[in-house]
Amino acid sequence: MNSGRATEGSFSEGGMMIGRILLIALCALIFGMGVARGQRRAGAGTVNRADFGRTPDAQPVSIYTLTNRRGAEARIITYGGAVVSLKVPDREGHLGDVLLGFDTLEGYENQNNSYIGALIGRYGNRIARGHFTLDGVGYQLATNNPPNHLHGGVRGFDKVIWNARPLTTSAGPALELTYRSHDGEEGYPGNLSVKAVYTLTNNNELRIDYEATTDKDTIINLTQHNYYNLAGEGGGGDILRHQLQINAARFTPTDATAIPTGELRAVRGTPFDFTRPAEIGARINADDEQIRFGHGYDHNFVVDGRAGTLRRAATVYEPTTGRVMEVLTTQPGIQFYSGNFLDGSGGGKDGHMHPYRSGFCLETQHYPDSPNHPNFPSTVLRPGERFRSTSVYRFSVRK
Repeated sequence: MNSGRATEGSFSEGGMMIGRILLIALCALIFGMGVARGQRRAGAGTVNRADFGRTPDAQPVSIYTLTNRRGAEARIITYGGAVVSLKVPDREGHLGDVLLGFDTLEGYENQNNSYIGALIGRYGNRIARGHFTLDGVGYQLATNNPPNHLHGGVRGFDKVIWNARPLTTSAGPALELTYRSHDGEEGYPGNLSVKAVYTLTNNNELRIDYEATTDKDTIINLTQHNYYNLAGEGGGGDILRHQLQINAARFTPTDATAIPTGELRAVRGTPFDFTRPAEIGARINADDEQIRFGHGYDHNFVVDGRAGTLRRAATVYEPTTGRVMEVLTTQPGIQFYSGNFLDGSGGGKDGHMHPYRSGFCLETQHYPDSPNHPNFPSTVLRPGERFRSTSVYRFSVRK
């Protein structure tokens, strides 16, 4: 009798144990299916996907939220590859959004050519009169920023739908975006395959890795157009008290239409000398021809050091929050734009406007109008070659 009861009890306990194991396995399977559908774990961070509306021709747009293991967050949409928001801590540890942007897809579709948050191509910045010659053949592009071509044309990379794929990386959560620009698109030669990978590293860096290949000789200049306000989007006011340092002893002065003259001019003794930290607003209204041409700062700086190596190009400090942003790049240049044409039109996030000089851009790049200046670093890409560049926006605080 005792032997029989013991045997019966053993089977009962064993059955309960098997049941528990099956229940745990089932929960893990359900959780895993949820991750596969809407969330991917990556480098101790997460990537979540949600809908962000449809374009007028009914193309669906997604938004991906990258969260690293320290709680920083970046939100990116497939329309234009735009970064909608970027939340990083201040000196008290409070997260705040440091990017201008919009709550809706319509905001990105209808913005007044501000290119807020977007990936830019096929050629970022300007090409004089929309014309260049390659291999003895002349190409005419749209003059969408009269009299010049700007940021890839009427429908540049900022206005297309990118294919998205979440990635698992040891550095942190990442999102790979790809797009194929067809031969003749916006007047450019060659079928161009482009990839941009956003990684929100666990060191609170927004890293952007670009790659591109072509089947025909073409030109390329990829960049990214975030507008930053380190005091916080919406409530941060203007950016004039941000302290900026640019590691550049030279810049490329322009004519009245923002096309480089071809000169590499020393910044020393000019309002463009940011080799030591200075407030953005300190000389922004100086009596200087270049300042008048740009209505403030809207100029390319020649980054010190060897192009192709990842090196520091700029550092920005915002004193009220203690936030610091360092910009590192492999590119030869960086465009500093002080938001001179923001005018408050159109609603931003949470109903906030984008008033005059409420955001600044630091766009890593090749120089503007390089195809028409043989003394500038080449922007030609040929079949069999692979364009690569990396830019890192690193966030920290000063106490």
